[in-house]
Amino acid sequence: MDYSYDNYDYVCGVDEAGRGPLAGDVYAAAVILNPKQPIDGLRDSKKLSEKQREHLYAAITSRALAYAVGIATVEEIDRLNILNASLLAMQRAVMSLLQTPQLIAQKITPSIVLIDGNKAPQLDGIPTTHTIIRGDSLVAEISAASIVAKVERDRAMRVLDRMHPQYHFAKHKGYGTKLHVDAIARYGILPNIHRVSFAPVRHAILSV
Repeated sequence: MDYSYDNYDYVCGVDEAGRGPLAGDVYAAAVILNPKQPIDGLRDSKKLSEKQREHLYAAITSRALAYAVGIATVEEIDRLNILNASLLAMQRAVMSLLQTPQLIAQKITPSIVLIDGNKAPQLDGIPTTHTIIRGDSLVAEISAASIVAKVERDRAMRVLDRMHPQYHFAKHKGYGTKLHVDAIARYGILPNIHRVSFAPVRHAILSV
């Protein structure tokens, strides 16, 4: 990793997963790694195979000082827009992190929160926040958050796949692939699952 924040006691990384899909909630994760238990192989979750992500997810969730996940729903995405919903999910992830038993027991508060991208959510009680473009490739804590958010969201999409197998959510994870768009054209949209504010979904509604 190219960035170092060794002068901070507790670094929290934050990233999201699921801004682009046509269906499903947007997920975010916040992670404070344990410097005494380093994890090899951390990188942008999009550059990892599903097997690699699952392996690293297990390492992160067992070795990190603390982690938490935040979600913004499809209804919130459609009402707020995807950027604001993503920031809301990030805010919820950090606020949940602050309430984890590990941090409360040790009286730990993140010294700095590092956020992937160029927009930061409102984080009350956090002394310092930085945004880092491509942070998921540059900062271990953000990479870890990227992996946790991606794995949690993919698992949720596999649950949706079992509920609605005709849409093949396990294969495309809600993204606008031909398989997914064809399923929408054939079966219509699923309320509270498909994002009606996204153009392909909106066009599908109008074409009915």
